[in-house]
Amino acid sequence: MKEMLLLKCGELVLKGLNRSRFEEKLISNLRRRLKAVGEFKIYSIQSTIYVEPMNEEADMERALEISLKVFGIVAVCRAAVCEKDYNTISKTAKEYLKDTLINAYTFKVDARRSDKRFPMKSPEICREIGGDLLEEYPHLKVNVQNPEIIVMVEIRDEFAFVHANKIPGAGGMPVGINGHAALLLSGGIDSPVAGYMIAKRGVELSCIHFESFPYTSERAMEKVLSLAKIMTAYTGRLNVFIVPFTQIQEEIRKNCPEDLFTLVMRRFMMRIAESLAVREGCKCIVTGESLGQVASQTIEAMDVTGSVCSIPVFRPVIGMDKEEIVVIARKIGTFETSILPYEDCCTVFSPKHPLTRPKRYQAEEAERGLLIQELIETAINKTKQVMIEGKED
Repeated sequence: MKEMLLLKCGELVLKGLNRSRFEEKLISNLRRRLKAVGEFKIYSIQSTIYVEPMNEEADMERALEISLKVFGIVAVCRAAVCEKDYNTISKTAKEYLKDTLINAYTFKVDARRSDKRFPMKSPEICREIGGDLLEEYPHLKVNVQNPEIIVMVEIRDEFAFVHANKIPGAGGMPVGINGHAALLLSGGIDSPVAGYMIAKRGVELSCIHFESFPYTSERAMEKVLSLAKIMTAYTGRLNVFIVPFTQIQEEIRKNCPEDLFTLVMRRFMMRIAESLAVREGCKCIVTGESLGQVASQTIEAMDVTGSVCSIPVFRPVIGMDKEEIVVIARKIGTFETSILPYEDCCTVFSPKHPLTRPKRYQAEEAERGLLIQELIETAINKTKQVMIEGKED
């Protein structure tokens, strides 16, 4: 029995004259992601994207799993394809959904007839197919309000499709449609979630990580690269820029008041991130800062650290509490890696009593003894780049 994936688009259908551009980007992303699991024909008709396997070697299970994590898709249906003949549709529904219906107690039939030449109207299709299924599976009961299974029959221009419940997709917009951003990726819980959330809005990501070897270990670096690998299921391949930060931190320790260590350090991070972002064509910086979570994430502290940037700084988790962030981290699969006990550079030389309501002039005064531009250029010149390929790239 021939199968296809029917991918339902979300807010893309509201884009008016720009809609084709969004759909083209989504299809391009799908082609690249699905290439590793088989040969598929991918095309869009009537707000639905069709993923059609071109041979028996195409892995439909993997294609389904991958499609569920492609931003821009709100629902995925694995459907049987058949001729637009009532008897064929009824037979297909009984055979294709056998395992699903045997294990259910209640169902209803929903029909969509976009091809108005089909002789039966949608209510009639629902009634007749429902009757056939009740005859085939007499243990079933009809429940139109809250059924376990919704049997869907779609009559489209070329074929009819039969499938059961839709599977929720990732939603959002196709990655790359809304530009490019630089994500400050630490080894913690928050920054991967921030990256996921901004990618969901159609933004391509490059990642910037600051390492403090030998104060931080090789395992800490492996942890960050593992997080990036997990994120590629949603973002596609990621460039990770690894910035050596030890010299800068040691200079801050020598020359700055202890209560301003973290603020001055983060100002350097933002300066370096902006330089790399501009070089790579990124239009903004993304961080995992959550308001009030730690001393460096008060309104005043974020004003001081963000003031060194001339490009926008986006903070997708700014209004979320830790539990909300953890829920998303678990959902996208980063949580267990994030909590591994390998510390990142933010824990190095951490002050005992950090200033929580700093002023810009205090940070500027603390930096006077530092060769800011020289330190930044040295760090950028020694930055390493690692390309993290997704499983499907």
